[in-house]
Formats: sequence, C-alpha cells, structure tokens
Amino acid sequence: MGTFAVGADGFILNGLLPEIARDLSVPESVAGQLTTIFAVTYAVGSPAIASATGTWDRRVLLGVGLALFTVGMAGQALGTTFAVVAVARVLAALGAAAFQANAYAVAGALAAPEQRGRALATVAAGMTVSTVLGVPLGVLGGQWFGWRAVMWLIGAVGVLVAIAIPTLPRVQLPVVRLRERMAVLVRPAVLQVLLITVVGMFASFTVFAYLPLLLGSAAPGAVLSWVLATFGVGQVVGNSLSGRGTDGFGAKPVLLLSLGGMALVFALLNWAALTFPTTLVIGFGAGAFSGMLMVPQQHRLYELAPDTPTVALGLNGSAIYVGAGLGSAIGGTVLATAGIPWLAPTAAAVAVLGLVLTLVTANRRAPAAPKPRVAA
Repeated sequence: MGTFAVGADGFILNGLLPEIARDLSVPESVAGQLTTIFAVTYAVGSPAIASATGTWDRRVLLGVGLALFTVGMAGQALGTTFAVVAVARVLAALGAAAFQANAYAVAGALAAPEQRGRALATVAAGMTVSTVLGVPLGVLGGQWFGWRAVMWLIGAVGVLVAIAIPTLPRVQLPVVRLRERMAVLVRPAVLQVLLITVVGMFASFTVFAYLPLLLGSAAPGAVLSWVLATFGVGQVVGNSLSGRGTDGFGAKPVLLLSLGGMALVFALLNWAALTFPTTLVIGFGAGAFSGMLMVPQQHRLYELAPDTPTVALGLNGSAIYVGAGLGSAIGGTVLATAGIPWLAPTAAAVAVLGLVLTLVTANRRAPAAPKPRVAA
C-alpha cells in the first residue's frame, strides 16, 4: 500500500491537470511542471538519502519517509497558490524517495537470486495498482469532490501504512563506506543502465503528463478514467510478465520488448486518439510496454552493484524521476511551441533512442549480493 500511495501521488496530478490549473490560476503547461518539481526533488533526494541512512533499520527509514510524504500531501491539499503546492510537492517527493527505493532494496535483498525478478515485481505491483485503481478513481473523485479531496485521501493511505510498518521484521542491509557508495556513480555499466531508465521514462512522461490534452475529444470528462484504468491494467500485465520474463530469459530481452513496444504505440497514438475504442486498445498497449521497464532495470542493478544495492536502486529511483521530469518539462515545451499533435511523435522518437541504447549495451554480471541481516 505504501508504493500504492506514492505511485498515486506521482501519477494522479496528470489526470487532474486541467482542474489544478484552473484552481491555481496558471496555464496547463505550468501546472504540468508540478510533476517536474516532484521528479527533480526525488532525483536529487533519493541517492542522498540512501547514502546518509545506510546503517539505519529499514523500518525506521520507511516510517520516516511515509510521515514526510503525508505532510507533503496535506500541504498540497491546503495550498492555495502554485508556490505553496510546489513546496508541498518537494516534501512529498523527499518522503517518497526515502520510502520507495528502500522498499525495492529490502525485497531484492531478501529474495533468492533466481526469484529476485518476481520479488521486485511484487513491490512494483503497488505502483501499477495505483495506476489501475488509484489514478482513475482519483480523477473521478477530483471531478466529483475536487482535486484537494484526492490529496487528503492519498495522505490518509500513507498514514495507515506508516502505522503498520513496526510489524515488519527488522532489516539492515550491508554497511558500505561513503567512498564505496559514491563509487557507484562512476561505474560505466551502472551509468548505462541508469541512462536507459531516464530515456524510457522520458518517453513515457512526454505523453502521460499531458494525456488529458492529447486525447482531447476521444476521452471527455469521466471517460478519461476508463482510459487511465485501461492503461493501468496494461501496466499490471506488463509488470507481471516482466518479473517472470526477467527470471526466465534475462533482463535485456524484456527491455527490448518494452522500449520497442513503447515506440510503436506512441507512434500510433495520434491516430488511435481519433476514436474511443482505439484509444482504449493503444492505452492498454502503452501501459503494458511501459510496465515492463523497471523490473529488468532493477534486476540489472542488483547484479552490477551487489555491494551497494540500496544506493544503486536509489540512483535508479532518481533516474526514473529525472526521466519523468524531462518528459513533463520537454512535453510542456513541445505543447507550448509545436502543439498537442507533436507530443506522441516526440515520445516515440525518444523510445527509439532507448531501444538503440539497449541494443548496444552489453549485459554484465557481478557476484551475488551479500545477504542482509534479518531479525524478528
């Protein structure tokens, strides 16, 4: 449920973009930058938090992260200006950075190597379920009760999860010196993986951050919720297949399928948006292929940085939000200069770039990661 809340906050503003822009009296291209603010903060905060808290009991860090996230959600619900909401987004992003990367790190560390893909996919399921249920229901709730009520609800979910954290077993990952932590940043193979994450998320958020505008008349009003739900169902399917596929065939084939599929569906999106049925079909495909991206990336990082898994996954979390920030920022520029029809072709071109990068990046393996200490 923690990743559900974090995922809902990270994605739900995109579906509520027109309402937020009207309420805060800013253009939609400016309101879209709230996604950029969250992304940049997460990108900077995630590796810094991972490096500074390496000796902490993971339960403590998960709880602190959710508490800060909840404060940020309350600030968004109460904010009456763009500046106040932006500051609250910063707080929520710092909390999400503390929680999310460590949730993945604990899951990956406790799993056997041959089952790590499925373990990571289980944690990622919270993010995908947030897209299937949280985002469309949040959009409907925003239309019925206002977008601020949705922020309060997400914050309430965060509180419930924080209360349950003390029931988890005590987990500490291997302690690594600061110099060794920072060395992860200059490992070429790790940087190659992170670059592919950035490019994949860049492509996805160029479209997703402005989806209500891109779909236009094909998804008016509450119909947008059905499109988002279909996208989310695709993400659940893609996430599930990526865990099994990564364990069975390796990470690289799954990545090639993910990025190649995204390039195809984004290239077809303007055509598909002409009618509601084709929008649903292409939305499912976009969700499925984008949902395949993260598990193989996390799996590769566990193999390439077994000595510093928390830092490596924290960096991947940063890469996710760097890509999301680039997508929302560049998408806003494309929207303001070239217009809505150029959003999907731009995303398709970026996905092709990610496909090429994956093709030329060789797989590299490393020894198994040290086992974590677990206590009841």
